[in-house]
Amino acid sequence: MSVTFDFTGKTVFVFGGTSGINLGIAEAFAARGALVGVASRSEDKVNAAVARLESLGAKAAGYPLDVRNVEAVRDALKAFHAAHGQIDILISGAAGNFPAPALGMSANAFKSVVDIDLLGTFHVMQSAQPYLRVPGASIINISAPQAWIPMMLQAHVCAAKSGVDMLTRTLAMEWGPMGIRVNSISPGPIDGTEGMKRLAPTPAAVKATVESVPLMRMGAVSEIADAAMFLSSPAAAYVSGVVLPVDGGWSLAGAGTLSMAMVKGQI
Repeated sequence: MSVTFDFTGKTVFVFGGTSGINLGIAEAFAARGALVGVASRSEDKVNAAVARLESLGAKAAGYPLDVRNVEAVRDALKAFHAAHGQIDILISGAAGNFPAPALGMSANAFKSVVDIDLLGTFHVMQSAQPYLRVPGASIINISAPQAWIPMMLQAHVCAAKSGVDMLTRTLAMEWGPMGIRVNSISPGPIDGTEGMKRLAPTPAAVKATVESVPLMRMGAVSEIADAAMFLSSPAAAYVSGVVLPVDGGWSLAGAGTLSMAMVKGQI
């Protein structure tokens, strides 16, 4: 059951907010009174997400862009600010992933994930800073357990997400005096997401994933949205520089051993 939050009058911008976890976050804020902007590469997905948010009673805006293009990110944020004012809550969630061994991955494939996840997060944060409501703004980066748990077939993601978490901590220090809080959420296995379809594509892999989580279940998109709303609420006014696992305890032991079992063909 979702916690009760009220974001009436708040302005939220969610990068990557047209599908999966990020769309769920956008929907949660929209359903609780926020004006929500979303951005992703697909214009069709952007339009569908805006329609979905408006169906929840929210005012919404959408911008098709690639976070690797810093000028496109800047232009979208400038336009959103001109139309809707200062941004209270910024979510950076655009990401790329595919399972691949390091020796079977091209340099361009590795670079692509680093550019989307890490460079894209930097583009979003730096470009948004002039438009944030200060003091009081909340930034949340969507990370992953790969940031601190080495996982086979995930060298590119491990490198990129560890950078995202360190960027989170560093800018929490640099921007804290401005009254800007910066945190990361690290989702564990979340049911129904594209990431889980790629990382656990078979019934055996899904079963093994569930059994590797101490709570013995996958998480729900709504549970990541609850964490995002908590971190953006007055209840978390003194929380900054935190990387918050929302993973049912998966990162305690199960994640690394699961990836090794998959590679060895034991699943």
